[in-house]
Amino acid sequence: MRIASIDIGSNTLRLLVAETTQGGALKEIARSRRITRLGGGFTEETGLKEDAIERTIEALKEFKEIADRNGAECILTVATSVVRRAKNRELFLERVKEEIAIDVKVIDGTEEARLSVEGVLSVIETDKEDTLVVDIGGGSTEFVYCRGSKILKAKSVENMGVVHLTEGFIKEDPPAREELERLEKRVDEFVRMVKEAIRDVFRAGECELCGTAGTVTTLASIDQSLDTYEPELINNYILTYDNVKAIYQRLSLLTLEERKSILSLEKGREDLIIPGAAIVLACMEGFGIYTMRVSDAGLLEGIIIDALKKESYRKGGVG
Repeated sequence: MRIASIDIGSNTLRLLVAETTQGGALKEIARSRRITRLGGGFTEETGLKEDAIERTIEALKEFKEIADRNGAECILTVATSVVRRAKNRELFLERVKEEIAIDVKVIDGTEEARLSVEGVLSVIETDKEDTLVVDIGGGSTEFVYCRGSKILKAKSVENMGVVHLTEGFIKEDPPAREELERLEKRVDEFVRMVKEAIRDVFRAGECELCGTAGTVTTLASIDQSLDTYEPELINNYILTYDNVKAIYQRLSLLTLEERKSILSLEKGREDLIIPGAAIVLACMEGFGIYTMRVSDAGLLEGIIIDALKKESYRKGGVG
C-alpha cells in the first residue's frame, strides 16, 4: 500500500508518498517541499501570524492533491516546534481539518526526535557503534544519542531553530560581525547544555555525528556545487569542519541577493543558512567530532516506518 507523510515544520513543509518493498524498505513514489515560514514573526503573545497560516494552508492543499494523485491510502501528518508552542494552534489545526480534511497530530520534541531517528537510521552507513543525530529545524533542534538502534538520550532544544535565530540575531545585510558573534555565543550555549544532558552516555571516539533536515542537506549540496538537488549524492555525504567553516565565512560576507544566485542554496533558505551553519560548526566543536554524516531521510520516513510497525496507518493515525 501507499502512505503519505507530511511534516509541518516551523520553516518548511515536506511531503513524502512511499510504498513498502518486499524487503520492507520504503520506495519513494513522490516527494515535495515548500518553504512557508509558518514560524515567521511568531511570538509567544500572538502565536502564528495570519499570513504564515495562509501560506501553509495553500501548500497543504497542494500536498493533498499530490498524495491523492499518487494513490496514497492515508496521509499521516505531524506538526512540530512552532505549532506546539502557538497559543492559536487549535485555530490552525481546525482550519486544516475543515479546509483540507487532514488531521494533524502535534508531537512533542521527544516524539519528533524518536521518529526522525527511525528515518535517519534507515539510510545511514556507519561503522561506529554510537550515533548522535542532530535534526536542525526552524523552531527547535533535536539531539538524539543512539547506541545501535537503541535511543539512550534525547534532548529537544526550543528556540535553537534557524527561523528563531535568524529573526533574533540577524538584522543587517550582510550580517554585522557583532551579530554573528552574538549568534555564535548563543548557539555554543545551547550545545554546551546538550553536552551536559548526554554526558553520561556520550563517547566521542565511538560516535558518529549525523545531521538531518534542510540545513545539513543544503550544506552538502553547496559543498558539492550541485546545480540541482540530488538525494543520492546527499545521503551519507561527509561534511568536514573546514569546509563548513569556509561556507559559513563566505556566505556571511554576501548580501541576501548575492546568496540567491548560488544554485546549490535552496530558495527561501538564503538567510537561514547562516545560523544553520553556525549550529553545525558549534556541534562539531562542542562534541569534538569534526565531521558530520548527512542524511536526506528523517522525520518523513520515520513517520511511515513507525506507522507500519504499529499498523496505525489503518486508522489514519500517527504513532
